Amino acid sequence: MADPIYAIGDIHGQLEMLHTTLEKIERDGGKDAKIVFLGDYVDRGENSKAVVELLMNGVQSGKNWTCLLGNHDRMFTMFLEDYPRTDYRLKPGYDWFHKNIGGIQTMASYGVEVHSESRLFQIHEDAKKAVPQTHLDFLTNLPLTRVESDLLFVHAGIRPGVALENQHPDDLVWIREGFLDHTAPHPLLVVHGHTTIDAPTHYGNRINLDSGAGYGNPLSTAVFEGKNSWLLTRDGRETLTP
Repeated sequence: MADPIYAIGDIHGQLEMLHTTLEKIERDGGKDAKIVFLGDYVDRGENSKAVVELLMNGVQSGKNWTCLLGNHDRMFTMFLEDYPRTDYRLKPGYDWFHKNIGGIQTMASYGVEVHSESRLFQIHEDAKKAVPQTHLDFLTNLPLTRVESDLLFVHAGIRPGVALENQHPDDLVWIREGFLDHTAPHPLLVVHGHTTIDAPTHYGNRINLDSGAGYGNPLSTAVFEGKNSWLLTRDGRETLTP
């Protein structure tokens, strides 16, 4: 039997949910469980700073964790550059502080208040003082993918028909059109988040684990042993099939 590997969907600053999820994984797979976090650790929830701290400390302490980069994590680091940038995959009129994105909540978790009269240069100056460089170093160096046997873990998805080594980083953290509507098999079963759905779903060629924790819905986790997959609940495993 293959060693289990666990995948956790988009966390979005939900620290309490993350603690509960890690406890469930430990009960199922032990303290040394292999875990892939699918990105989007910040924004929307109240505890982005604490979530980043927990993940960073876990990786640095030698836990068998892989934390992938999400588009929200990238928007955070873009704003914290010496001259802040806005991700060009956003819709016109959107930026990281748009009410639908969640940057305001992330800044609040670091003690930086953002008001309607705030100027971006002022927020940027305060953020540069408040956000530890260790957090930025951790997030900017996160990998985009993880391959494990017949599984490909990635935040958003892939461009169908393009070899993994040729995938554009923007697609790996942002793609929806062209991926979500693709029904043919991929070379590997793609396990992803990014696009919020009501419940984790196996589509045959991909599994989406973003069940909307950023909006207060459950944080979802799946466990894989070879090609077999289950949802991990408080009552144990539930088979996850197409």
